[in-house]
Amino acid sequence: MDVIKEKVKALVQKHGKTRENLLPVLQGIAESEQYVSEYAMKLIAEEMELSSADVYGTATFYSFMDTTPKGKYVIRVCRTISCYMKGKNQILLALEEALKIKMGETTPDKKFTLMETNCIGWCHKAPAMLINDDVHTELTVEKVHKIITEYKQQD
Repeated sequence: MDVIKEKVKALVQKHGKTRENLLPVLQGIAESEQYVSEYAMKLIAEEMELSSADVYGTATFYSFMDTTPKGKYVIRVCRTISCYMKGKNQILLALEEALKIKMGETTPDKKFTLMETNCIGWCHKAPAMLINDDVHTELTVEKVHKIITEYKQQD
């Protein structure tokens, strides 16, 4: 049997078929697959007896719900005014330089994806970014290069 189909069935069984359980089901798929594919959304809609549009609308509404494949390390740079005022643009340039990609792109080796996101809750220590679930704050160009070098050396 199809692995995604099995995961969808298990998540729906765990959380329930009602509309309010859609987000936990989507999150479960995103956690295990790193993103929610159109195929998975179709299966979720069928299993939960919801419209495909409802599932797609929910999946694409949240900036942390990826609907396209991403790199192993997803870098989300905060784009709020606090981070902007503390040098976010220099941080973005440093990341693009270190990774040799532009905002919204993934490195050819599929190791890094660079994105901007809404507030991550670290305004008091701006500029800030997330690499997967790891928070990095009070960023400088030097600190960014050190962090990226450490991630590149993993694996």
